[in-house]
Amino acid sequence: MSNINRQKIVDSVPQKGFFGHPKGLFTLFTTEFWERFSYYGMKAILVYYMYYEVSKGGLGLDESLALSIVSIYGSLVYMSGVIGGWLADRILGTAKAVFYGGILIMFGHIVLAIPGSTTMFFISMILIVLGTGLLKPNVSTIVGEIYSESDIRRDSGFTIFYMGINLGAFLAPLIVGTVGMNYNFHLGFGIAAVGMFLGLILFVLTKKKNLGLAGTTISNPLSPKEKKKTFTFIGLGVVIIAGLSAILIPMGLLTFGSFINIVTVLGILIPTTYFVVMYRSPKTTAVERSRVIAYIPLFIAAVMFWSIQEQGSTILASYADKRTQLDFAGIHISPAWFQSLNPLFIITLAPVFAWMWVKLGKRQPTIPQKFSFALMFAGLSFLVILLPVYFGGTGSLVNPLWLVLSYFIVVLGELLLSPVGLSATTKLAPAAFSAQTMSLWFLASAAAQALNAQIVKFYSPATEMIYFGVIGGASIALGILLFLLAPKIQSYMKGIL
Repeated sequence: MSNINRQKIVDSVPQKGFFGHPKGLFTLFTTEFWERFSYYGMKAILVYYMYYEVSKGGLGLDESLALSIVSIYGSLVYMSGVIGGWLADRILGTAKAVFYGGILIMFGHIVLAIPGSTTMFFISMILIVLGTGLLKPNVSTIVGEIYSESDIRRDSGFTIFYMGINLGAFLAPLIVGTVGMNYNFHLGFGIAAVGMFLGLILFVLTKKKNLGLAGTTISNPLSPKEKKKTFTFIGLGVVIIAGLSAILIPMGLLTFGSFINIVTVLGILIPTTYFVVMYRSPKTTAVERSRVIAYIPLFIAAVMFWSIQEQGSTILASYADKRTQLDFAGIHISPAWFQSLNPLFIITLAPVFAWMWVKLGKRQPTIPQKFSFALMFAGLSFLVILLPVYFGGTGSLVNPLWLVLSYFIVVLGELLLSPVGLSATTKLAPAAFSAQTMSLWFLASAAAQALNAQIVKFYSPATEMIYFGVIGGASIALGILLFLLAPKIQSYMKGIL
């Protein structure tokens, strides 16, 4: 996308109308709100649905396996953003990708809402994975399009957009989690489907008036010859995968364990390949290559951060269910409610951070420095969990306020890394890879959760001290190293602040 085209898109969007931001931010805010409501509502009860006994409405899977599958599922959700970003850049455009992604997500939740077998469960996972891959990176890319590159409202706008994500994520565990845990898992999944439907309706009704040309351009379209070749390869790939699955699964060679290992390898291999392709592409200019180099340490830092943050829905979810005192202050706490803590703190603190960045202006920490502080907070959030284990041992239930404190600390890091990372990605992305670079940002979470699928196997009440201590300490050490390297990384950004 050329600078001229980018400015034309900005000019087509009403620039005032949503808290002093472009009017299109309202459309993207509400769309992401309902998509995240459906996703986090489902995720709040997913691990429990998997390892609860069949008599309690669950699938009755082994708990360790369930934790790994949830991590792999999360990894695949973000890994599929590669497909969604490529389709947006080369075939669909970002707005159509968002719409079709929402439809797939909605049908995925509908399938989950129908009582069935493990087969139905995996069909729903495939639909949600593909749908989120289309929607998630591309809706964030459109946010970047409605601002000019020099607009000082940009970081603030992404922070407000991030509030939309977390408003949905906050309400979902309270509503879907309560219904799913207290009444019926499938009814909870049905509520998630309704949420995505509402998001689609709002997107369709408001996008033309509020978004203008944003999301309508295809930044690097396929030629007719390339389309024919691409669709041939896709068709052959689907046939080969289906054929191998039909042979290997009955033979016992493709199991849950081997599939988890495959995804772990892909979680590292795919982003590595992406960096190489973008750096070596003739469509990437010299300045853009320098920015790609600067993006690499930020990506590694994001992997470390998300590895800790995403364990809030696996290890800490199990911790809430089995290691936490759930009768507290005269209230019986549902373990799913703890999933609302992260977005609750973000909703509370995001306006403070948004105001702070605008107030500080050019005096605010650089992007690499913000990432380094985020890693330190993430590590501290795990070290906090060591304290109740150290004082009370592994045999007694833990006061729920320790979990509350852990979620609070990691949120401080998240607000330093996630909205800033979204904004930095739109600024550092090579023009020919705009949507795909946003997909690469989400691959940091994919890589983190792919690693988590292996890491969570080492967790047990007996290993809590070592588990939380080693991971937390590693994050703090990496944060300190990144802070020391921050000036050098900033120099490679070539003027991007």
